[in-house]
Amino acid sequence: MIGVGRLGEIVIDCPDPMESAEFYSALTGLPVGDDAEDDWVALVNENGPDIAFQLVDYYEPPVWPSHTSPQRAHLDIYVADLRRAEREVLRLGATKCEEQPGRSFTVFLDPAGHPFCLVVEP
Repeated sequence: MIGVGRLGEIVIDCPDPMESAEFYSALTGLPVGDDAEDDWVALVNENGPDIAFQLVDYYEPPVWPSHTSPQRAHLDIYVADLRRAEREVLRLGATKCEEQPGRSFTVFLDPAGHPFCLVVEP
């Protein structure tokens, strides 16, 4: 089956991206990428999707198990053509979010309301 794109990253919201990246680097052995910023740090995974940590200003950690404070993560799907991929995910039942914080990616909600991003292939 041919998909709209390929899984590029798993993105986890957090209050301190470098702290989270260093923890998971020690846990998994994956190195911190060279392009780390204050609000975004990724662990480079040569054998699969990267794991990225994204700054959220008013982060509230999830409570396990709980339905009132759910987990905070989303998928980045890498695509070659953002406009074509957008048409495809809308056809599949996604909804485009009104607020779009970037230009090289677009935020959508899956049919159940989970956010994901279509990202121009790096």
